[in-house]
Amino acid sequence: MALSLRTFPGQQRPKANRGRALSASLTTTMAAAMAVSLGAPLSTAQAQGKPASLGALLDQIEEDVQEGAKEQQRRLQEFERKKAEQAALLEEARAQEKALEAKSAALERQFEENDGRIKEHQQLLKERMGSLGELFGVVRQVSGDTGALIDASVVSAQIPGRREFLAKLGQSKALPSIKELEKLWYSLQQEMTEQGRVVRFTAKVTDAAGDSRNAAVVRVGTFNLVSGGKYLSYGPESGLIELSRQPEDRYTALIGDLESASAGHITFGIDPSRGSLLGLLVQTPGLAERLEAGGVVGKIIMYLGGLTAVLALIRLAMLLIVAAKIRSQERTPTQSNKGNPLGRVLAVYHERRDADVETIERKLDEAVLREASALERFLWAVKVVAVVAPLMGLLGTVTGMIRTFQAITLFGAGDPKLMAGGISEALVTTMLGLYAAIPLVLLHSVLKSTTRRMIDVLQEQAAGLIAVQAESVSMPPGRSPSSATTPPTPSTSPAFSPGGE
Repeated sequence: MALSLRTFPGQQRPKANRGRALSASLTTTMAAAMAVSLGAPLSTAQAQGKPASLGALLDQIEEDVQEGAKEQQRRLQEFERKKAEQAALLEEARAQEKALEAKSAALERQFEENDGRIKEHQQLLKERMGSLGELFGVVRQVSGDTGALIDASVVSAQIPGRREFLAKLGQSKALPSIKELEKLWYSLQQEMTEQGRVVRFTAKVTDAAGDSRNAAVVRVGTFNLVSGGKYLSYGPESGLIELSRQPEDRYTALIGDLESASAGHITFGIDPSRGSLLGLLVQTPGLAERLEAGGVVGKIIMYLGGLTAVLALIRLAMLLIVAAKIRSQERTPTQSNKGNPLGRVLAVYHERRDADVETIERKLDEAVLREASALERFLWAVKVVAVVAPLMGLLGTVTGMIRTFQAITLFGAGDPKLMAGGISEALVTTMLGLYAAIPLVLLHSVLKSTTRRMIDVLQEQAAGLIAVQAESVSMPPGRSPSSATTPPTPSTSPAFSPGGE
């Protein structure tokens, strides 16, 4: 790298000091160059390329130093200017703070003054209102009660939107106006007027399956709503819904006359509780549900009692037929018909009439016993079931009470519905046991009496035949045997009546 010594005009340096001066100049130049390269930004000429000589480098360094000094001065001036601005802003903020504090104090004083005036006006309003305060309370109470009544009234199904005004009036804290009082009176009068009217209108009805349709609805005062031959229930949220379980036929049969009538007097069954009884009707269990509450024991009682009752009725019909045949046979004692018990007993006598009295007696006793056994068939089953049915009902009562106490142990006695299942089983099984036993006891009594009467007839006829045979054996020599061998006529035996004693 070539170095050149540059002599500034007007300066004279001795030769001895040129070396030291040159060395000092180079040192100063190198330090300046290092300072520029580390801290100062490069100039445009330096950014474009390297200086051609040491003098150019020195000139460039001097320019950079001058530019840096100017930049530093500009920054210092900018800082001073901003400092002055910040001081001005601070003074302005302090002034605003003082103004706001003064305004706040003024507002506080104004608030205290207004609060005092409000209390004075409230006291004045209370003094001037007098009895109107009681009127305000009565209006709010009447509005609330009327709103609740109208909300659940069936009239709202035809005239909706009456609840909003009453709810607003009942929650208002201001004195009601004359117009509002008149509207409240009109709502009360309208409800009373509609109570005595029967009106037909069209509305959306939801059937038991959940399907909605527009149908003609007949409203009977504030009591009931009917449509399509069925009673309806009304709710503010659910609307018109068909009852899933309708009243008895003697009530629903009157709906058709009401729907088709246009004037005059019609007989119709109303619910005076305005739907409460019909609502309870839906929750009331039917016959099938009550029998289902009996559980397994109840089903066994029903099946066993039903089968035994059918068997007893069939047996009673057969005994009545046999009794009729026996009466027919009594009218023809000389002709034995083996299609009835008495005819079979007479046939045994006619087949062995030439035998001795003891043989005939034993044969007739055997025939009567055989016929008695056939007549008393299945009577034991009716008697056993009549005795067992109440015992099974008692068993169901015990199991039902066990279920009840288990529910009390697990859930406590706070909710009666948890105990209802066990209590229902206990009562229903007892009821079913009595229902099965009482008719079966009566049927067994009739069957036993009828059978006993027919057996008595057979025994009486057999005894008569034995007496005739014994009389013919011990007949005197001059008497005709033909008259002694004739069987007894029906007049010799009492008249037979089924079930008689």
